Amino acid sequence: QVQLVESGGGLVQTGGSLRLSCGASGRISRINAMGWYRQAPGKQRELVATITTSGITNYADSVKGRFTISRDNAKNTVYLEMNSLKPDDTAVYYCRASRQYLPGYWGQGTQVTVSS
Repeated sequence: QVQLVESGGGLVQTGGSLRLSCGASGRISRINAMGWYRQAPGKQRELVATITTSGITNYADSVKGRFTISRDNAKNTVYLEMNSLKPDDTAVYYCRASRQYLPGYWGQGTQVTVSS
């Protein structure tokens, strides 16, 4: 019903920046929040940042002050601007679309690698 297409991952040095994008298509009318999650090798998937339709944001403590989540409703796109990147940020980053009372949707994931 909803397809999420991510882009913007890549390789960056410590202290560098990347900007991830996630475009949504399909039946998106009931989506009430978008977010980014990440999963490093051997670790559980964890929440990075979320943003509601009204623009309320929430961040994991580990990324506060460094990452910024935003959305462009006209383009049905959510962004994650990542600054001051650290090796610990290395992970596969997944876009998430949430619906109230119903299961949400996941993107395919995009690799972010931060070298020392």
